[in-house]
Amino acid sequence: MTPGRASAVPFYVALGLLGGLYVGLVAAMLIADLAYTSPGAVGRALASPEVRAAVWLTLLSCSASAVLSLWVGVPLGYLLARTRFPGKAVVDLLVDVPIVLPPLVVGLSLLILFQTPPGLALQQHLTVTYAVPAVVLAQFTVAAAFAVRTMRVTFEQISPRTEDVAMTLGCSRGRAFWLVTLPEARRGVLAAGTLAWARSLGEFGPILVFAGATRMRTEVLSTTVFLELSVGDLEAALAVSVLMIAVAVAVLVLTRALGLREAA
Repeated sequence: MTPGRASAVPFYVALGLLGGLYVGLVAAMLIADLAYTSPGAVGRALASPEVRAAVWLTLLSCSASAVLSLWVGVPLGYLLARTRFPGKAVVDLLVDVPIVLPPLVVGLSLLILFQTPPGLALQQHLTVTYAVPAVVLAQFTVAAAFAVRTMRVTFEQISPRTEDVAMTLGCSRGRAFWLVTLPEARRGVLAAGTLAWARSLGEFGPILVFAGATRMRTEVLSTTVFLELSVGDLEAALAVSVLMIAVAVAVLVLTRALGLREAA
C-alpha cells in the first residue's frame, strides 16, 4: 500500500463511522418495527374494513396526486430550466415553499384558502374540504414541488441542441418538445412520478388538517396510524406502519430497477 493510500485510511474510517451512525439509526428503526409486529398482526389489520378502505383510498389518491404532479412538474420544470421570463425568481421561490413549510401550516393554509369567497364559491359545486378531493389536493400541494424540482434537473441535463436541430428541420417549438425533448426526459418523468407518489404516501399533516381523518371517508394509511395510536392500539398502528414501509421499499426498488437512482 502506498503512503498516500495508507494515510487516507483513517480519513475514510472516520467518514464511515459518522455516516454509519445515521445508516444504523435507520436500520435500527426498521428492525424495531419488524420485531414488534408479526405477519399475523398485519393480516388482522388488513382484515379490518376501515384499513382496507384506507388502503384503497391511499392507492387512488397517491396515484391521482402523482399524475397531477407530472402535469405541473413537466411544463414548469421545462420553463424553469430552459427559459427566462419576468418573475422567474419569484416562481422558483414559490415552488419551494411547500417543501420548507411545516406540514400543518400547509394544511391550515389550504383550509383557509377554501374559506375565502372563491373557495366557498367552488364548494357550492364540488365539496373539497373534509372530503376525498381534499386528500388529493393536500398530497398534490407538496408532491408537485418535488416533481417540479426533479423535472427541472432533468431538463437542465438534456442538451437543447437536439431540440434546436429539430426546429431547423421544420418543427415548431412545441412539436420539437414532444418529439425530441420529452422522450429524452422519460427517465426523469418516471423519477418525478415515482417520487411524487412516494411523497404523497407519507403525507400526514396537511391531510389531517384539511381533509380530516374520518373512518371510511377520508382516512388514508398515514392517518390510520394516527387513529390507531390515539385509541391505544399500538399493534394495529405498527402493522399499518410495516405495510407502509413495505410499499415505500417497493417504490425504491422499482426506482432503482428503472435506473433512476440519481433522481431518487
